[in-house]
Amino acid sequence: MKVALVHDWLTGMRGGEYVLEALLDIFPSADIYTLVHIKGSVSKKIENQKIHTSFLQNMPDAKKRYRWFLPLMPRAIESFRLEGYDLVVSSSHCVAKGVLTGDTPHICYCHTPMRYAWDMSHHYFNRQRYSVTTLFFIDKVMPRLREWDRRTAKRVDLYVANSGYIRDRIKRVYGEPAVVVHPPVDVEYFTPGENDVKENYLVVSAFAPYKRVDIAIDLFNERREPLIVVGSGEDQKRLRSMAGPTIKFEGAVSRERLRELYRNSKALIYPGEEDFGIIPVEAMACGTPVIAYGKGGATETVLPLVDETTKSPTGVFFDKQETTVLAEAIGRFEASRERFRPAGTRIRAERFTKDIFLKNMWDVVHKAVPALV
Repeated sequence: MKVALVHDWLTGMRGGEYVLEALLDIFPSADIYTLVHIKGSVSKKIENQKIHTSFLQNMPDAKKRYRWFLPLMPRAIESFRLEGYDLVVSSSHCVAKGVLTGDTPHICYCHTPMRYAWDMSHHYFNRQRYSVTTLFFIDKVMPRLREWDRRTAKRVDLYVANSGYIRDRIKRVYGEPAVVVHPPVDVEYFTPGENDVKENYLVVSAFAPYKRVDIAIDLFNERREPLIVVGSGEDQKRLRSMAGPTIKFEGAVSRERLRELYRNSKALIYPGEEDFGIIPVEAMACGTPVIAYGKGGATETVLPLVDETTKSPTGVFFDKQETTVLAEAIGRFEASRERFRPAGTRIRAERFTKDIFLKNMWDVVHKAVPALV
């Protein structure tokens, strides 16, 4: 079976890239098509495949500022020629789902309909981040981008959503049904440690506007208490400028250091509204509870403490992205810390193993295109 995997861009290993890597276990000889590829930025498993890039690869400064070429991305994804393939599987959070496949069956693993164009555009495009001139240009571009995104939804034969939350968003934005297959989490690597003395709270996140890392920084500035922040991204300068002396940034850390931080933290603070959220599951795999904003994918992974009848809770939810509400959630967590057992938290994470992902995705492919398997 000749398969093409289509991915928005390859510029680092994040949740979408781990899904792409897992798809290569199902389709080990697949060719990869992507808008922009920074060589060496992703795993060897992905780098070893035949990778085709679009004309954006050769645009000035595209490897650093590829997001600025968003208006050209529909044209770039449509420039690929996929004749001769038996199956196309796109891994899409931007434009990959709009690839032209002709009569070839197309399954889209959808991380989300394009955030920039739909639900979260106000987080990305506002006066705090861009000039009036830039926002004027964006306002002109976005209606055409939304129209293209919705119109090309029919190019997909089957949507696979990474969560029930995204399944509902696909239905609302595209008018299409989807099946849910949760993404894989490396729970074999992320395991509990032996340290019983845990002093710090932890944030692990890409520094994107909708992640709302600023809420945690503001709160721990007010409390003058230590907070470790792991991550990097477009909001890095702003977030670092906000931080007081008790906030420690560690940048993009190794997997070994990340596991150590999970193991040694009282709890992970997760203030963004995520599509699925691999990071909370990694923390739980290490036996670490999660204090999360109670919307999005976290509601499918974290079992929140509600009252004394909650069995084996793995975290606490807060319902508004405000410092006072986050502070209340931390207070509830601190008052009930004995309720959060590392073993029970770990068991919750084991629902999201790579083996479960592979089985569920293989079942999806088999049912959707039985002649190919």
